[in-house]
Amino acid sequence: MNTSLGVPQSVITPATASTPGQTGNLAAAKKAAQDFEGVFISQMLSYMFSGISVDEEFGGGQGEEMFRSLIIDEYGKQISARGGIGLAKNVLKELIAAQERKS
Repeated sequence: MNTSLGVPQSVITPATASTPGQTGNLAAAKKAAQDFEGVFISQMLSYMFSGISVDEEFGGGQGEEMFRSLIIDEYGKQISARGGIGLAKNVLKELIAAQERKS
């Protein structure tokens, strides 16, 4: 059902209608674009946090190190959900354009 990029197959597979909005795939394309942006932001944040050491006195120690990737993923999702950096809009346009070319 999903491709290696996390884009649902329904977005990539050409539908009988010419636009994603007519087939209900627009919502799936928007979600895929927002998810992609969230992952991209998480990757950027992980490099930022890699230079920050765990605070020994007040930090979570080894537990903080273990769960840091999970909180970074959540940060990426939340930043993307609140407007992000504009990447999702461009990814959505490309997904729609790719689907229209195949129709």
